[in-house]
Amino acid sequence: DWNGATLVLNDAIRISSLAVPDAVSMGSFASGADPRSVLADAGRRRDPAGQSVASDRTTLMSGALLYDVTLQPGEARTFGLVTRLAGPTPDLAPVADVAAALNAARTRVAASWREKLDRFDLTLPAGQQRIEDVMKSSLAHMLMSRQGPILQPGTRSYNRSWIRDGAMMAEGLNRLGHADLSADYLRWYAPHVFDNGKVPCCVDSRGADPVPENDSHGEFVFLAAETYRYTGDATLLREVWPQVQAAIRYMDGLRASTRTAAFQAADKRHLFGLLPPSISHEGYSDRPAYSYWDDFWGLLGYRDAAFIADTLGDEAAAERIRSSETEFKADIMASIAATARVHGIDWIAGAADRGDFDATSTTIALSPAGLMEDLPQALLQGTFDKWWANFTARQENRQPWKDYTPYELRNVGALVRLGRRDDALRALDFYFADLRPRAWNGWAEVVGRDLRETRFIGDMPHAWISSDYIRSALDLLVHERDRDHALVLAAGVPTAWLADDGVGVTGVRTAWGPLTYRLRQDGGGFVLMLDGQVTPPGGFVIQWPAGETPPAQVRIDGRAANWSGSELAIPAGTRTVEMR
Repeated sequence: DWNGATLVLNDAIRISSLAVPDAVSMGSFASGADPRSVLADAGRRRDPAGQSVASDRTTLMSGALLYDVTLQPGEARTFGLVTRLAGPTPDLAPVADVAAALNAARTRVAASWREKLDRFDLTLPAGQQRIEDVMKSSLAHMLMSRQGPILQPGTRSYNRSWIRDGAMMAEGLNRLGHADLSADYLRWYAPHVFDNGKVPCCVDSRGADPVPENDSHGEFVFLAAETYRYTGDATLLREVWPQVQAAIRYMDGLRASTRTAAFQAADKRHLFGLLPPSISHEGYSDRPAYSYWDDFWGLLGYRDAAFIADTLGDEAAAERIRSSETEFKADIMASIAATARVHGIDWIAGAADRGDFDATSTTIALSPAGLMEDLPQALLQGTFDKWWANFTARQENRQPWKDYTPYELRNVGALVRLGRRDDALRALDFYFADLRPRAWNGWAEVVGRDLRETRFIGDMPHAWISSDYIRSALDLLVHERDRDHALVLAAGVPTAWLADDGVGVTGVRTAWGPLTYRLRQDGGGFVLMLDGQVTPPGGFVIQWPAGETPPAQVRIDGRAANWSGSELAIPAGTRTVEMR
């Protein structure tokens, strides 16, 4: 439809011409919708002021706006088109000053994006500004990949929504001030949970995907709990409580299938109590596997379902779910140790039946599952020692390699939580070198060593990878410690960064509200300034870098305090910490 000012396709695509066209043409597929046919038809239609409509059952319509232009040397003429990507943007009428109208439209769009991206701020040394730049771009990638309330990892190869990607993207959105979008996504996804409690791994225009991927159930429950922690919306939490309970019942049934006498046999004992095989881990698409990725997500689902039950006052459900959680945790930890013995390995396997190595998958056990202190510590240490050895061999070209997936960015956050801040920053530098195109501040799903090799790269940018970056990069500056719900500050920051303005965050969201702090060098020591607005149950924690001696004298709001080894506990409500 041409309505005299705007070319409209199916009421959805609306292109307003700020300059009056000299001709308008519309053509069906049958009549020749190619540019040559459309232009030929335009020569016969010279009345752009009138209204005209054309339709075609094939839905393959084409249209053209044409402008007759004659320019003398040095003369210029400006044309402009404005089209909306989503939402109820009004049609615009032609104007006399097209350039001014374009600038006004551009200013409105830019202001809208700045408001979305500037809800937080990071303070970093000048040489580390790219950490914030890439974070803001990563946030934009996630927002641009949305379709209405639907979170999805891409717009071409991944133009559909996985609960796996969506739950982790939602966590990144929550921490950067967009918890309302997590709530929208939860409202949209919850009705797609099957009646038996099975959470579909994926939903698209055809509906829910029935393929069994056993991480989905825990991820959905995590999404529900995490949305509540950042929005406080108890009404929404109560709305999805039936689906949460159904997902837990479904996982109870799945676990029961491996808690039988058959799994007490010697050759299956290491599989006892685990979720049954699935292909949720993309590396297992050839054959379903007993993936610990599924189990870690499932255990997190039990933990968060108990939290939801407590929040809603359902004491019986909370007690029942916690009993299942305790049982499942014991089975998982026993399986991890038994699997290491069965396969003769000194690290945590990716899948119990395969005995394969996949530290990037294991990172989920640390965050968001919060199992760092529950895992067999020697195997946990061995996992990331092995990953580090492999990573540095690749980085230093001591072993051949062809490609990798930047999901590995999760390891940066894992290294921070394990106290290996120098290793975390070295890894981050490696990944920054593979930003492509560099000005986009993002990664493809697959990064090849050979820049010009023809290959599958997935979507670029890839919004799930963008969320992995956001979560890991934020962990450098603030993350929650699961055992006591303390906020750990600057755990990925070397003391060299504390000169001049130091480091800090402004408006980074936590489960207890927006956090603002600044940590910087001051004379012969260091000063931490907090705004006092966020009061986490476990207070705050400063962890001094390994191998460095922490400042001897500490005063918290004027009162003397002491280090516990390399850790300083700071009570909630503190405003100033002086370390001399």
